[in-house]
Parts: sequence; structure tokens; C-alpha cells
Amino acid sequence: MIELRTKEFWQTTIALSIGSLFIFANVYFTQPILPILAEEFAVSTLAANMTVSLVILALGLSLVFYGPFSDSVGRRGIMIVTMALATITTFIAAFVPTFELFIVVRVLQGVFLAGLPSLAVAYIGEEYSKRALSLAIGIYISGNTIGGMFGRAFSGILTDLISWRFAFMAMGFVSLICLIFFIVLLRPSKQFVSKKFNWKGIFKDYRSHLWNRELRLAYLIGGLHFGIFVGHFSYVTFLLSRPPYQLPASLIGLLFLTYIAGTISSPLSGKLATKWSKSTCIEIGIAVMVVGFLLTLIGTIPAVIGGLLLNCFGFFFAHSTASAWVSSRPVSAKASATGLYLIFYYIGGSIGPLYLEPFWMVFQRNGIVLGSMIILGITAILGIQMRNVEQQRNWADLNRVENL
Repeated sequence: MIELRTKEFWQTTIALSIGSLFIFANVYFTQPILPILAEEFAVSTLAANMTVSLVILALGLSLVFYGPFSDSVGRRGIMIVTMALATITTFIAAFVPTFELFIVVRVLQGVFLAGLPSLAVAYIGEEYSKRALSLAIGIYISGNTIGGMFGRAFSGILTDLISWRFAFMAMGFVSLICLIFFIVLLRPSKQFVSKKFNWKGIFKDYRSHLWNRELRLAYLIGGLHFGIFVGHFSYVTFLLSRPPYQLPASLIGLLFLTYIAGTISSPLSGKLATKWSKSTCIEIGIAVMVVGFLLTLIGTIPAVIGGLLLNCFGFFFAHSTASAWVSSRPVSAKASATGLYLIFYYIGGSIGPLYLEPFWMVFQRNGIVLGSMIILGITAILGIQMRNVEQQRNWADLNRVENL
């Protein structure tokens, strides 16, 4: 087993973090340059948004298959092969002549990019000791945020300086370097035990999770929040590229550095969830997002940046808590329960821009805020239902103690 703070611990954890950076830099690579893609290919804002949404959708749906498949053939090999294929598609994207082909390539990217996030935590769970587990996962997840920030800033700056096609070529070389480091640093699995492929049992577990009301509440909250989170950031790029702002792609890309607020709120929510109920933490996250959306209505650049910071803080605060809610429920097949949360999460993220498009077309910035507030109203109701579940559990535990 990999022990805490040993050379092997840092080497393997750095490898997984590099892989995480690689994945999420590629997933969100087109987000700051959506207005440029819309102009280049002469497509609508909704069509341009599909270069992000369909990648997230393909990634989310692919999660269903990689986990069970890896149970039979192993984790490391699948992660390496899928990262290599994703690198190839990044290079190909730089040369596609039509928007339709560009979308096809991005969807293939989403399928390949799902390989690592669907297996990394399982690899950590098998190879690391219990004492090393939490720190390794925390460092790995930080790679998600850093990757998302890096990819967006990198594409925005290079697109501004040269072109979006050159930006994809450069990202291809960065991806190749990340892949080489990943292969060299990630040790082969030593604790993996192959299991027989059993799709019937897997889908039976998924069905039982979907029928579980407690889990459904978290699934819906995670998916709905990620939908408006992705959608809001996407439409902000169109808003800020137009008058009166007319910001270049490089500055729009740098706006995504506001994700740093999420690296603060995620661990903070974990600490506060030990003192307060999880439903309270989710309600706090929702309240912070409400304030963030309202702040963007002021319309100045500082207000927009402040609103994005609050949205990131509130979103990741609620997301971390909802994810912890799923892991803390006393259900069987916990791995598929958490996997289903991620599937809802990514599918929600892919649908967000589609949901917000009519609001944007009619009311522009005000419409995005209105559409997002409707979703936050729904998740607030779901949070109240979570509170009821917690109270019912507390009463049941109290009665059980009194009857002893």
C-alpha cells in the first residue's frame, strides 16, 4: 500500500493530479472563446455552447461504462489509453474545416476524457493506505479546479495572441507532455483484483439508487446547480465580448481564475458539515449563489467578477456537501451510488446552456439571472426536503436509544 507522505505517495499523487489537470483543461478549453467560435463558424450562441455542453454530456454518459469495465481489466491501462486518445483528438480539433466535424471531435474527446475521472478515485481507494487516502483525494480534486482554470486562461490568451486553432495545437502538446509524465510517475496497480463483468448487477444497483429518495435529492441538487453554473459562465463570455465591455478573449479567459474560490469553499464545507447539518450547508451554498447572481446585475466589471467569485464559492460549497451526502447514506453499492451522482452532475452541466438559452435570447443578462434564480428556488425546496430527512433520522435514532 502507498503510505502517507512517502516518496511513492507524492510521485503517484502528482501523477493523478497532472492527469486531472489534463482532463479538465481540455473539457473547458473552448469556454472563453465561444464568441470567437460562433463568429468563425457563423453559428448561434447555443450552437457554440455545444462545444462545451456535448463534451460534458459525453463525459457524463461514459462514466456508466468505464467503472465496470475497469473492474475486469484494471484502472491504469484504461486511464493511459483514454488520455492518449484524448490527446490525439485535441490535435485533430485544430484542423477540422467545419463546425459539424468540430462538434464530432469534441464529443469523442468527452468520451475519452471520461476515462481518468471515472477511475482515479477507485485507483486511490485500492492502492493507498487509509491514512493516505483523504489527502491523496484532496490533492487530486484540486487538480480539477486548477485544470479548469488553466485550460480556459490558456485558450483565451493564445487565441488572442495568434488564433484558436493554434491554441488547440499548443494544448495538444501540453496534453502530450502531461501524458508522458503520467505514464512515468503512475505506478502499476499492485492491489487490483479482477472481477467478473456483471452488467445486470450494475444496472440493478443503479435502479435501486434512483428509487432511493434520499439519494435522488442530492442527485437533483448536484445536476441542477452544475447546469446553471456552466451555463452562467458560458453566457458571461458572450456578455463581456460585446459592447459596452468588448473584452478580448485573453481577459475573458482570466475571469475563470475566479474558480479559486471553489478551492477554498470545498474543504470549508467539509469542516462545517461536521458542526452543522448537511442540509444547512447546502442552503448556505444556495444563499451565496443567489447573492452572486444578484451582484452581476449591477453590470460593472468589478461587480461581475465579485458575482462570479461568490457563485464559485457557493456552487462548490453546495456541490461538496451534496457529494458527501451521497457517500454518507447507509446504502449498498456505494461506488455506483457516487458514480450516479457524477452522471447526474455532468448531464446537468451539459443541459444548463440549453435551458438558459431562451432566457438569454429574450432578456440577455437579466434573463440568465432569472433562469438561474428559478433553479435555485427549486434546489432550495429540495434542501428543505433534505432537512426533513435529517430530522426524521434524528427522531428515529433518538427513539431507538430510548427503547434500548
